[in-house]
Amino acid sequence: MNFRLGITGGIGSGKSTVSKGFEVLGIPVFSADDMAREIMDSNENLKYELNKLIGFNVYNHGVLDRLHLAQLIFNDVDLLSKVNALVHPFVINAFLTWSEEQEADYVSLEAAILFESGANENVDKVVAVMAPVEERILRVIERNNLTREQVADRIRNQISESEMIRRSDYIVNNADDSMIIPQILNIHYAVTDLINMQE
Repeated sequence: MNFRLGITGGIGSGKSTVSKGFEVLGIPVFSADDMAREIMDSNENLKYELNKLIGFNVYNHGVLDRLHLAQLIFNDVDLLSKVNALVHPFVINAFLTWSEEQEADYVSLEAAILFESGANENVDKVVAVMAPVEERILRVIERNNLTREQVADRIRNQISESEMIRRSDYIVNNADDSMIIPQILNIHYAVTDLINMQE
């Protein structure tokens, strides 16, 4: 079984940027968010369960209306957790299958809701990516064309930075003026040393 490293962080923190750093080092990265999107668009059982949960068809000609769903779930914490509970088992099963097929010394799972979904139970160590809240808000507004209020809603629905730091093993500071490559290299070396000690 491969050693598994989780990568998480709040919206706009730069998880994908950090994941790309690990990929450059030859570490395979599985994006839970990408897989969730793929499964929500293709799995007929999940589509049925999602529509049943929401109470109406959130698919337009078979394609998920993501904007509508986001508006519903980010204003309803209970519904958000129920949607995540539906989607998460499919995603984690796909990750576990994928990780067994990889031949690298370790693999990474990039997941925005690593702790909230319980996916942290399926990794050995966790990296939390941090950035100042104002920088995160501006990044997401620019990237996703959302309003400040919409981004703030998403931030409120994620666990606090203090909780994330407490539950993580490594921290990457991804503020705009930070150098992340040395931080990624330090984590890579630490994980490699850990794997070598276990062998």
